[in-house]
Amino acid sequence: MSQRCSKGDWVMIHKVILEPHQRSKDLPEDTAKVPLEAWIKGWASESAEVGQEVEITTLSGRTVKGRLVEVNPGFTHTYGPAVPELTPIGRELRAVLKEAKNRG
Repeated sequence: MSQRCSKGDWVMIHKVILEPHQRSKDLPEDTAKVPLEAWIKGWASESAEVGQEVEITTLSGRTVKGRLVEVNPGFTHTYGPAVPELTPIGRELRAVLKEAKNRG
C-alpha cells in the first residue's frame, strides 16, 4: 500500500545537501565518506507518493524539493527516561495544596 500526500498536507522530505566528493577536505575521514543529508518538514505544494520528489513550503516560508518520506510526520524527540525522584512530585504537590486549602 503506497502512501500519498495531497497539496497542503504536512509532510517530511529527505534531501542530500552535499555528496561525499563535495564535502570539505577538513572533515574527519569517516564523516567525509558520507553525504550531508537533511530531513525537512513542511506543507506539500503538490500531490505525490512516498518515494517521489515533491516541493514543500517550510514553516519559515522556504521552498525546498526532496524525496517524500512521510505524510503527517509526528515528533520523535523525547526528554529522556523518567527520573524516579521526580515522579511523585505531582501527587505530593496536590496533597500540600489540598492541606493548605483546608487550613485556610
